[in-house]
Amino acid sequence: MDKITPIPTGIEFYKEMVGEGYYYIDKTLLIRDLLEHKNKVTLFTRPRRFGKTLVQSMLKTFFEKEILPDGTLADNSVYFHGKKIMGAGKEYLKHMGQYPVIFLSLKSAKQLTYEMAYESLQENIAKEFIRHRYVLDGEALLPVQKECYSSFIEQTARPAKYATSLQFLSECLEKYHKQKVIILIDEYDVPLENAYFNDFYNEMAYFIRSFFESALKTNESLKLAVVTGCLRISSESIFTGLNNLKVVSILDDSYAEYFGFTQHEVDDFLKNYNIIQKSVEVREWYDGYIFGNIEVYNPWSVVNYVCDNVYENTEFPKPYWSNTSSNSIIHELIENANEITRGEIEELIEGCTIEKPIHEDVTYEDINASQDNLWNFLFFTGYLKAVDKRFKSDTIYLELKIPNREICSIYRSKVIEWFDNKIKANDFHELIAAFEEGACDKISDIITGQLMDTISFYDYKEDYYHGFLAGLLKYNKKYVVKSNRESGLGRYDLVLKTQRIRRGNVVIIELKVAKNINGLAKGCAEALEQIERFQYDHELKKEGYTNIIKYGVCFYKKECMVEKCIEMEEK
Repeated sequence: MDKITPIPTGIEFYKEMVGEGYYYIDKTLLIRDLLEHKNKVTLFTRPRRFGKTLVQSMLKTFFEKEILPDGTLADNSVYFHGKKIMGAGKEYLKHMGQYPVIFLSLKSAKQLTYEMAYESLQENIAKEFIRHRYVLDGEALLPVQKECYSSFIEQTARPAKYATSLQFLSECLEKYHKQKVIILIDEYDVPLENAYFNDFYNEMAYFIRSFFESALKTNESLKLAVVTGCLRISSESIFTGLNNLKVVSILDDSYAEYFGFTQHEVDDFLKNYNIIQKSVEVREWYDGYIFGNIEVYNPWSVVNYVCDNVYENTEFPKPYWSNTSSNSIIHELIENANEITRGEIEELIEGCTIEKPIHEDVTYEDINASQDNLWNFLFFTGYLKAVDKRFKSDTIYLELKIPNREICSIYRSKVIEWFDNKIKANDFHELIAAFEEGACDKISDIITGQLMDTISFYDYKEDYYHGFLAGLLKYNKKYVVKSNRESGLGRYDLVLKTQRIRRGNVVIIELKVAKNINGLAKGCAEALEQIERFQYDHELKKEGYTNIIKYGVCFYKKECMVEKCIEMEEK
């Protein structure tokens, strides 16, 4: 077998990616575009796992005048041999290895309390000061500056100093190198997202606002900065007065091809590993994201899919993206959905579209202020894509759709999880009592009420109703629920039976789906006839059960009708 080029599953750092010979999809021309556009501060917002950290690491490797621990200068040009940026022109290559670079990731601030998150940020800031501790050598810094610098290394600086720590580090680096500084901040919104879900948003927002303002607005030592995250947080909330900020969201055409994989890149990837025959499956599951006017694939999922197929770990596609986060945004949507929103979720899962106004300037504080805000979060974090847009009354309206089968599976699993938790929290003893008493109208009312109050998918087919009704019944404490078991001449849908036989009860339930509202009664009759024709009570009678109640249940969308046939035998 020929040697396989290593597949970069979980590789986030450019030097490791290129230096260790992993398959790399070249995104280096982003460097050219950044230098051409000349924006002082650029904020890229992209969904998680779309290569933001790898891009930041690539920028660091290209721009940094990196001084190694032994005091020598690193030659990082070797990591760009054969890459597209090398053919872009001298006006871009002259910037290679010329700047001190501050690289900071904020993703470790995902902690339960503000104190823990703040301490995590302190530790990351200290690591960056340590990485540049060579500035303490020589006479570039004054003694008082060296003392302050050492306090960040030792993590003894006063809290107020941390708010301006990047500005101070920039000044020290400029003094030493006699060159302005490039600042790269990755996962900038993780502390804010985490703070929102753990109830300390205001404290964290206050710190991050001061931290960014000093580093990116009032920093005279700044050459340029690139910030990456999932969401654009309102400028009033975080980027106060930062008029040199260029936001590049998934709505923008610029830089669109640098995050995610294009169709051409995926085709080459699959060909390289001799699995081009899987292209349709890969497209259905992981394509469909639209950044500006370019359609891209989820890179995390494609890389994991290729790896699993090449090494024969699985023969089926998986929702790889769902395992990288709690998917708390979808949880929020479903948990707080009203009747209209539940209907919209059903439409999306069925493959339809919904239209919503889009506002880029939102805060986590506003996530539940209106349902539209939550749709905004879902769009910008990759759970929905825009298939069309229109402009009306100073507002952009997007026609939204679930991007692919992977994301649809996340919605479905979250709906099932929500439904399961909802059932656990409810007491359905009235439904069980109604089955025992033969109260068909009451059974119908309870089931219909639950259908009206839940989210449906699978296009209202029989297996959906089967799973739904089994879910309603499975947490009862009196009956064992059996499903799709052989009995007599066929398989019944559902059976409830007590552990006790001699004085116990059995409920046989057969389900049908009507084509229209007028077919409910006919469906119930057909279900009862099927119970008799296939003798579903045969095995139950052999076990010794004598009190057997038979129900035909028919559904049409969210309507339910129930009819019964009671059989009592001599004891």
